[in-house]
Formats: sequence, C-alpha cells, structure tokens
Amino acid sequence: MAHHRILIVNSPYYAHISEELEKGAREALEAAEDECDVETIMVPGAFEVPGAIAMAADSARYDGYIALGCVIRGETSHYDYVCGESARGLMYLSTDRRLALGYGILTVENEAQALARAERDRGNKGKDAAMACLEMLKLRKKFVR
Repeated sequence: MAHHRILIVNSPYYAHISEELEKGAREALEAAEDECDVETIMVPGAFEVPGAIAMAADSARYDGYIALGCVIRGETSHYDYVCGESARGLMYLSTDRRLALGYGILTVENEAQALARAERDRGNKGKDAAMACLEMLKLRKKFVR
C-alpha cells in the first residue's frame, strides 16, 4: 500500500459548490486503497489554481494535486478567459512538469448544472478528480523510477 501526500487547491468563489467538490474528493481519498495525507489551500478563484499548484510543486512537499472550483458563465467574456487559461495552466503542469493532477474545476452555464456535477449523490466530480489524481500517481510510479 502506497502513502501519498495530496494537496487540494480549492477556489471557493461559489463556496457551496466548492465545498461539495472537496467533500467528494476527501471521501474518495479516504476510501482509496492507498493511504493519503490531505491538505487543502484556498485561492481566490479558478484563475489562481494553476499558480498555487506550481508554487506547491516547487516545495516538493506533495505527491499529487487536486484542482477544484467552479466557473459559471456570466454576461461577459471573462468566463472564457478564466476557463481557458486555468485549464491551459493545469494542462501545462500535467504535461510539462509531469504532475499527478486531478482536474475538478467545473465550467458550466448555470448553478443548476454546477450542483448536478458537484453534489456527491449526483455527479460527484470531486470524487472523479481525486480518483484521476490517484491514477496518475500510479502511472508515474510505473514510468518514473
């Protein structure tokens, strides 16, 4: 059984949604075969999630990362920039820096869609992000000696 240090980076802009995502992620990590020490930090918004993960990765304190948050489309193009740039930043960390990362930032049209994806008895995307992180940790162990 492996032991992992996991950092959840959560954006509480929509607190009730991000809290539900985090509960789903934590429950999944607790139920996993591998033992996980989990820490959470909060950042102002989804745009800041990649930067926080990059800073944490530089510390070498964590084995894997879970990015959580929610961006709901508004009346301006701000949504497009935040969604695109946060996803691009996280993809860079995953590919170029080879971080084991679970992506759980919801990008939705409205709150109803967000709740359908975040709630643990429905979409449970927090769980999905945690499981993706754990699977990427397994792959890294397989390929990096």
